[in-house]
Amino acid sequence: MRGNSDSEYNCFKPFISPNPITSFNPVQRYPSIDETALISPFSSVIGDVFIGDNVYIAPNVSVRADEGAPFHIGSTVNLQEGVVLHGLVDKRISLGKYSYSIFIGNKVTIAHGALIHGPVYIGNDVFVGFKSIVYNAIVENGAFISYNAVVTNGVRIAKNRFVPPGAHIDTQEKADVLSTVPKDSEEFAIEVQRVNQEFPASYHLLIGNNRCSCGFAYN
Repeated sequence: MRGNSDSEYNCFKPFISPNPITSFNPVQRYPSIDETALISPFSSVIGDVFIGDNVYIAPNVSVRADEGAPFHIGSTVNLQEGVVLHGLVDKRISLGKYSYSIFIGNKVTIAHGALIHGPVYIGNDVFVGFKSIVYNAIVENGAFISYNAVVTNGVRIAKNRFVPPGAHIDTQEKADVLSTVPKDSEEFAIEVQRVNQEFPASYHLLIGNNRCSCGFAYN
């Protein structure tokens, strides 16, 4: 490895930061990240964000609670490359005595290139497909949102419902006639979740045993 200074490798590290102070968000809050979670290089986590255990955040993910906040990301969630999480100021989903700009439950997959824009609630065991958009919506446990789909306009996707590829679910009438998740899609979501559950510990081991002083892995 070349003898470059650590500062030259800062671009490889994830950007983890409090939110900036603004008129609409005057208090700086730092992310709370479980030590077992993995935040990959080139990703950013900003502001009032809770990240639970065994979460995998792939490269080039943006988790930006600098406007809408807070965000909750539960246990064993994977956010794949290109995923964006952001929220509108003062727009939240209420859960008992707490409210969230974005709430993501446990064992959730958000696939490559998807946009999750608060106010949003995503329950446990949900699959959100490639380049899909979920904005101003409630997605209950076990739902499957296919690639290039849009779920928005205050709709509620019921438990174990299937949003087809490319569908625009922007009225409750459309949401209410969705079918249940097909067996092959359910099996696909389970397998993707199984694979991604191994990444946090594996990458921690790789980087921990094989890195420069900046934390970037090398051979």
